[in-house]
Amino acid sequence: MKTFANTFATRQFQGFTVYRLQGDRVSLAVVPELGAKIISLKDLQTQREWLWHPGERLELFKNEPHDAFSDSPLTGMDECLPTISPCIWRGRELPDHGEVWNRTWEVDMAAWRQGVFKTSVRLKSSPFVFERAISLLGREVRLDYKLSNVSDTEEHFLWAFHPLLRLTAGDRLELPGSTRRLMNGAAWVDDVASAAPQSCAKAFAHPVSEGWAVIKNDATGDRLEFIWDSLQNNSLGLWITRGGWHGHHHFAIEPTNADHDCMATASGRNRCGLVAANSSVDWHVTLRVGSE
Repeated sequence: MKTFANTFATRQFQGFTVYRLQGDRVSLAVVPELGAKIISLKDLQTQREWLWHPGERLELFKNEPHDAFSDSPLTGMDECLPTISPCIWRGRELPDHGEVWNRTWEVDMAAWRQGVFKTSVRLKSSPFVFERAISLLGREVRLDYKLSNVSDTEEHFLWAFHPLLRLTAGDRLELPGSTRRLMNGAAWVDDVASAAPQSCAKAFAHPVSEGWAVIKNDATGDRLEFIWDSLQNNSLGLWITRGGWHGHHHFAIEPTNADHDCMATASGRNRCGLVAANSSVDWHVTLRVGSE
């Protein structure tokens, strides 16, 4: 069995504790106080930093529970739960991009000492406890999730992985043919670098039968794969802005369990997740950096 020589460390950055996991091929950094946001995902072979942030300098700061996501640090990978678009559901006012991206998550220090970065958060409005464990295996980053419903009634939820990726000249998107056919002919999906200037767009594929998507660059040799179980999360959202959203330029590959950003709308279509009373569901996503 192959073993991996990973290192784990913490440091202070702009007043926040940053947890860093590093192997031979990939490193990542997470800030539990900022929604367990992943602020860095780096290919140590090509030196590509995959995650985007606005401006030349990374700036971290805390948000209030009902702040607009556009007023956040806008960097890296966030978790959106139980909605993306703000909405009212069962009398609860669900905020922009959900309840967990601007909360402080608890760190399981026992798991950290064993080489697994496990964090959790109890939602305030929705009756959920959300857990995520990150493991580094060679060039793969494995994210294992668990969502527990702590109420006596079944509960709907929308979850979406929300990574803001830095686009580089020559980047291309690979999708299964079955997924691409569900994108309704959106031209920018075929060539993300060709999206019109001063534009932004989002497209969904539902239901996907193959859970993978790749952004790659043949000129630089860079490659980042998103791999998930399509039986657990049967939708894929793709987002791009070429200056059309607050002047920003980035791209996102978003595995999700819904074909709409609004949980109230998705639940009305029966196209989101469901957790039985006093029960839990789990799922996973793998990020694979580079090629063999």
